[in-house]
Amino acid sequence: MSDDRPSGPTQVRVPAGDDRPRLVCDTCGFIHYSNPRIVVGAICHWQDRILLCRRAIEPRRGYWTMPAGYLEENETTAEGARRETREEALTEVELDALLAIYDIPRINQVQMIYRGHLLRPEYGCGEETLEIDLFRWEEIPWNELAFPSVHWALMHDREVAGRSEFAPRSTPEEWLKRREETVLRGGHHYDANVTGDG
Repeated sequence: MSDDRPSGPTQVRVPAGDDRPRLVCDTCGFIHYSNPRIVVGAICHWQDRILLCRRAIEPRRGYWTMPAGYLEENETTAEGARRETREEALTEVELDALLAIYDIPRINQVQMIYRGHLLRPEYGCGEETLEIDLFRWEEIPWNELAFPSVHWALMHDREVAGRSEFAPRSTPEEWLKRREETVLRGGHHYDANVTGDG
């Protein structure tokens, strides 16, 4: 790869030493690698409640999620999770642990979800949020959650409640198994894309 842009026409082919098709420039040797996108978010606590946002954007407009979005350039994953909380919930969060790392291969995402505590109980709706609220566990609108990964993160958060040291949780094995079976049948599987636009 000679530069960050091709200097001539490109074509899709498998480069030498590779195992999948890429966009390749035969003039300069530039290879475009389409890499997974990183999504960052936070399960935010205030006392015995969890903050959730009702999405104002597609996909899954009108459904509930945690503050989350795409990682920006020149920021750490923790900085990104705090920024998304500011943007979507107009509040500040102190992160205390990396809760989970979810692999979502079919939509080329890796999701890194933190656990944190709101610095104050004031919050509001950002541009991508229709409504926001603090929910006790029994009040969570389980049937109105935007994506499977929101459900996973809430369950994993409850699993490690009160613990300061734990290994980050991962994509549930049963979901990955169902995905593999669906791919083998040539079908589609409901994905866990957290955000759409970051």
